[in-house]
Amino acid sequence: MSTSTPPRLPRSAHLDQLAEQLWDAVAAADEYTATRLVLCALDDDADPEAVLLDVIARVQCRVGEEWAANRISVAQEHAATAINERAVAAVSVHPAARTTVTRGRIAVACVDGEWHGLPARLLAEVLKLRGWRVDYLGAQVPTPHLIAHLHRTRADMVALSSSIATRLPTAHAAITACQAVSVPVLVGGAAFGPQGRYAKLLGADAWAPDARAAADRLARGPLPRPQAGHQQFDDLPHLDDQEYTFVFRGSASLVRHVFTALEDAYPAMRTYDDLQRERTAEDLAHVVEFLATALYLDDPDLFTRFITWTAQILVARGVPAMSLPPALDLLAGELKDFPRATRILRAGTRSLPTAPFTAAGKHA
Repeated sequence: MSTSTPPRLPRSAHLDQLAEQLWDAVAAADEYTATRLVLCALDDDADPEAVLLDVIARVQCRVGEEWAANRISVAQEHAATAINERAVAAVSVHPAARTTVTRGRIAVACVDGEWHGLPARLLAEVLKLRGWRVDYLGAQVPTPHLIAHLHRTRADMVALSSSIATRLPTAHAAITACQAVSVPVLVGGAAFGPQGRYAKLLGADAWAPDARAAADRLARGPLPRPQAGHQQFDDLPHLDDQEYTFVFRGSASLVRHVFTALEDAYPAMRTYDDLQRERTAEDLAHVVEFLATALYLDDPDLFTRFITWTAQILVARGVPAMSLPPALDLLAGELKDFPRATRILRAGTRSLPTAPFTAAGKHA
């Protein structure tokens, strides 16, 4: 009988296995198993950064995918996210994650109105592992409070996170405010678009696609100090036409007018119950909010990505997405005197499939 030690699995295979085990625990809402898994992995000399990014972050991405495919509910998504947050906290207090501060001080925060705090928390923990002194400020940080924190702590830089594109105007204000007090800003998160296209547009000093890339960028050297005298609207001269301001300030009125007219343009809506009508109004509000953001950035692609994503989400939930084209047409009629808004809405309509949307059931 052989007494030789069986070959060890490659580290990547161990991480794959751990991610599957963590997913099973998260899907079962088993917080104790989830935290035990990551702690045991660290006890067995797993790299803390790899556990954070190649296991917990990977599982969180799967949570989002499962929600989008309508295989888990909003409540299950929230519970899963909370468990992953507890897993991150467990990693942060494990002896393997204890490091000596060898770098400067950085404030990590989510833009005001951004409640997806886990990406920022992951970045904060990775930066701690890399030797930074980190002030993690959490989700939905109002810009005045962020600036007050910078004055009090004299942090060397700020890392801002945002997952929702509609928070980009607020992110722009936060970036400019930080730079006005001579603090450079690194940004990240899905809100900043493919390849971080909106980070440069909004004047950020740097962008990174994920926590590991952000830590690597900061390890290469300090961010450049912001230029003096930079103003928020220097970046976006197209805002002089006031289309963004009109749509943003008039969003509630636009939603009411389109909602009322939609019953005639989409007769099936007349059979909706109160809950279905309420959710239709919420969908219209999101459409107007994303239209305003696209106007702010002067980028139709942002709006078309949202519209096609919305159609996919509706169909995954058994909701007829056939109401989207008439809703966009009605909104274009309300904004017929606004050329940029009209152009963006038409682009959104063209991005939708030409064949009829099919889905079982109604808006529920």
